[in-house]
Amino acid sequence: MIPPTLSCSSRKRKENTSTKPQESKKMKRKMTDADRVVHHIPRISVPFAHLQQQVTLDMLTELLHFAALGKINGAKQPSWCHLHHQKNIQGVNIVVLNGLSQCLFYQHFLTLQHLRTNYNTRLTFTPSATDLPSGIFSSKVPESVSSCFAQRDQESNRLRDVMRLHPIIRKFGTEVKGLTAYTLPQEEMIKKHFPVRGMPGFEDFVSTESDDCVTDRSPLYGVDCEMCLTEQGYELARVSLVDSSGTCLLDDLVRPPNRILNYLTRFSGITAAMLRPVTTVVKDVQVKLLRLLPRDAVLVGHSLENDLRALKLIHPHVIDTALLYKKEFGQRFKLKVLAEAVLGKQIQTEEQNGHDPMEDASAALELAQYFIKAGPRKVVECHIDELWGESLTVSTPTDVQPAPSSRFADVLQKSGQTVTFIGKRADITANSSNQQWHSSDKEVLASFRRQTARLSFSLVQFSSVSEHMKNSGLQQEHHHQRLRAHLRQMCVVFAGPFPSGFGEREVKRLFRCCGAVKCIRMLPTSHRMHAEIEFRLLEGAVLAVQTLSGHIVHGQHIRVQRPVNESTLDLDLTLDALKEDPLNMNHVHVMRLKPIVNPSHILPHTNRPMPVPNAPGSHPIDNDTKPGENGTTTIDANNSKVAASINETLMNGYNQLPQGPPACALSENELNEVFGHFGVVEKILRPSKPNGRRARHACIKFQSPECAAAAALGSSEELRDQRYLVCPSLTPGHLRSWAQETTTEMEEVAVEGSFSNNTITENNPLDGKMEGVMKKLDDRLRKLFKSLPDRTLSVVVLPGQSSLNGHYPGLCFLEVKNVSL
Repeated sequence: MIPPTLSCSSRKRKENTSTKPQESKKMKRKMTDADRVVHHIPRISVPFAHLQQQVTLDMLTELLHFAALGKINGAKQPSWCHLHHQKNIQGVNIVVLNGLSQCLFYQHFLTLQHLRTNYNTRLTFTPSATDLPSGIFSSKVPESVSSCFAQRDQESNRLRDVMRLHPIIRKFGTEVKGLTAYTLPQEEMIKKHFPVRGMPGFEDFVSTESDDCVTDRSPLYGVDCEMCLTEQGYELARVSLVDSSGTCLLDDLVRPPNRILNYLTRFSGITAAMLRPVTTVVKDVQVKLLRLLPRDAVLVGHSLENDLRALKLIHPHVIDTALLYKKEFGQRFKLKVLAEAVLGKQIQTEEQNGHDPMEDASAALELAQYFIKAGPRKVVECHIDELWGESLTVSTPTDVQPAPSSRFADVLQKSGQTVTFIGKRADITANSSNQQWHSSDKEVLASFRRQTARLSFSLVQFSSVSEHMKNSGLQQEHHHQRLRAHLRQMCVVFAGPFPSGFGEREVKRLFRCCGAVKCIRMLPTSHRMHAEIEFRLLEGAVLAVQTLSGHIVHGQHIRVQRPVNESTLDLDLTLDALKEDPLNMNHVHVMRLKPIVNPSHILPHTNRPMPVPNAPGSHPIDNDTKPGENGTTTIDANNSKVAASINETLMNGYNQLPQGPPACALSENELNEVFGHFGVVEKILRPSKPNGRRARHACIKFQSPECAAAAALGSSEELRDQRYLVCPSLTPGHLRSWAQETTTEMEEVAVEGSFSNNTITENNPLDGKMEGVMKKLDDRLRKLFKSLPDRTLSVVVLPGQSSLNGHYPGLCFLEVKNVSL
């Protein structure tokens, strides 16, 4: 037997030698965890091809179900977007902006700076006949979520019945208590044959000097003994004592006073050679224990009555882990089983030559400490299957249980989340304790900011815009018509003068090389013919001004310009903001002209050269250029593929050639080859028409804004030589067309007069007030977003409006707030 002092010191040396490797492992683990955190930051993405898909209320609730409940609760990824690392989402916040629509957002695009710059996902939202907050909270969760919660309810009911019948719960209850609740009372000590002062048979036992009572702060000491079989029965051969930290205080071999019949080496680890030099007897051990144990000490052991009998010691304050972890019918768990199931430790293994009393004393002490800290309920819940699973049976109730609610608000509360709705009117069916009503948006924001840290799912409703429109007396139908007219004017250009006999068909053939034309209205004057052209995309109007202004049509210079009125005075600022929009920064808009069929058909009615405009950022014109009439820079038609393509498009109309697209079909491989040298091309979107044919334009997404800028502004001459027209993207991906807002009623208005008809676009004195309302709203949205905890999914919904007189789509903004990024 190794002397106790050597055993303890060698253990310490072993611990010291392993410190450095353990520290290095901890450091490596910390670095790995930090890297894992960086790579597991939650974010949301929408497939590039699905950006033009309109989000419905059902699609939105599909996302909210997954974000708030996750896979662990049976929710599935939305079908239209992907929420990466949902388990790291800390909360969900939805803001509903009553009265706002998509067209209202783009009319006040410059003012709503927070919305347009801090949300990288923006999608068209389909107006719902159902009130939005009510639709979200009252939505039904998927069957997989209901099944998951139903299974948990069933398991919870089973566990509740088990808990009610469990021997530990029957004895100790379910509450977490201090150690005094688990010390054995004297009556139970007598019943379990513990040595008790004054009881027969224990007259020669030594009593420790102990206080009458102990407290929950009293120290715990683990003790364990090994015995040999002598002529008088089992007698002490070794004793170990550890303090509450597991430190070895005593580990002595003891010589029994009577002749040893069996050393019980298989269990005790004691041999004759080990006891031969030992002179320590039981009385010596008793003296040491009386000196080591304080007056309020609580002894802990497994089947402790046997150890105290071997020590011939009486101590009134004990905790016995064999009685703490109770079994049915008076049966007891072995210490080895408890240590493995509860502590995850292997003790008393076959490789060991007998039991180690110091190891056993430490295990019993840790078992008692865990039980006291966790409480009876947690001990049973965590270890019921591995310790009591086979011995506990619960009868299945015959009563039919009511089906659990599948309503989203109920499921959120059942999952333990804090849910609230803050708005201005009680128009939803939710738990009344979670509804808060205020008289203004200012109060709504203040209320939310006071409690945002403890909210896991929140819905905030701002109503200042809808109230302003209501108080101004302006009918929403008329207001939306004015807004739509404003958006249309952004896509309108005026062109002329055109030669005599030049009609709508020829104008369309000429201008559709810049983009899809929605409608054309000829404007005859006393002497000349002009035209008003509306493009479906804003890029078409931009390319028309850049490419066709100054073009010579049968000897006449045509001028292409935008309409000028009060609503278009800040159009240049709006265009700059759209270029810097996060949804457009990495994108360019591409058109390709139709190849020349017969170069001899170019300008058959005139020998004048054709001007080619210098697009911003293009290279200087080469030596073939020469000054034209009225200061127009021109280039010989035979040296300009772009000019030839445009003229051939025009001549197709005069020569009555078969109708055909003025632009070539755009091949993805060809676009990658042409634009790949500007930078890494991530994706190419080639929109489809309603008839299934590919549109004549494409949107190219680069890896960085610098690459997109190089493609849009650099090497213009090279791209023109390949018949490509390129400009920065101005139309966000969620818009199929700027003209999609237009209704049949609006088109009738357009036919009656100019797009700038005063009945639609005249400046309203209330517009200035609306600008102020929008500015305050954007500021409140910024403050609300700033107050959100990191890794919160933020959703802002502009509901739009749907009525018998018109359909006004809204917008849905999505972003996961990540301060660390």
